[in-house]
Amino acid sequence: MEETFQTEKGLAGLDEHQVRRYPSWARWVTLAMPAHAFLAVVRADEHAHRPTPDDLIPLSCNEICRLFIALVIRPVRDAAHRLAWSDWRRRHQARSRTGHYRRQAASQT
Repeated sequence: MEETFQTEKGLAGLDEHQVRRYPSWARWVTLAMPAHAFLAVVRADEHAHRPTPDDLIPLSCNEICRLFIALVIRPVRDAAHRLAWSDWRRRHQARSRTGHYRRQAASQT
């Protein structure tokens, strides 16, 4: 429960509200909870129905949030550019993770 709350604070904007009265806090939380649920459902659907190539890491909630903002909320450039940027980031993260695991394995032997 605590991990979910910490994740939601950053992703869904739960930490950006100054609580002064209970009704405003309740409205804010009511908006933040479905936002986090949306991210979690989209992530679960991506993992279940779309296998990722070996050179990419699976979509994370953070990456889905970035793509949603870039493609739907504030489309500055075309969608192909944003999707290519997401692929590049995920490929870079996969290479970094592989290098990190190799370094850990080499240091343990």
